[in-house]
Amino acid sequence: MIASLDHLVLTTRDLDKCVAFYSEILEMKLERFGDNRLALHFGHQKINLHEFGREFEPKAYTPMPGSLDLCFLINRSLKEVMAKLEACGVPVIEGPVRRTGASSAILSVYVRDPDGNLIELAQAEG
Repeated sequence: MIASLDHLVLTTRDLDKCVAFYSEILEMKLERFGDNRLALHFGHQKINLHEFGREFEPKAYTPMPGSLDLCFLINRSLKEVMAKLEACGVPVIEGPVRRTGASSAILSVYVRDPDGNLIELAQAEG
């Protein structure tokens, strides 16, 4: 029945810090759409942004900043990504560690975005 993920919604306390993290550090493409809404594109997916307390309808029953645990597959070496994180002052809280991804083994590092969401950046192995 389900073929793929189209988008998800991230609720943030600070749109500017959130946009900077995802667009400048993780290099997602920022897009404005609809009634001045914001989205971050990567691959064939996107993250729609909602500001806490000013969410668009319909919305999750209890939208909360810092409640997500996301894993993104990277398209360059983990060593390069870790160097960029360090240069941007983003601390790695765990890793590199081996994990089991959706379709293969992955090598991952974990960071937190400005809202405290856990962000796993993973390189597919084999």
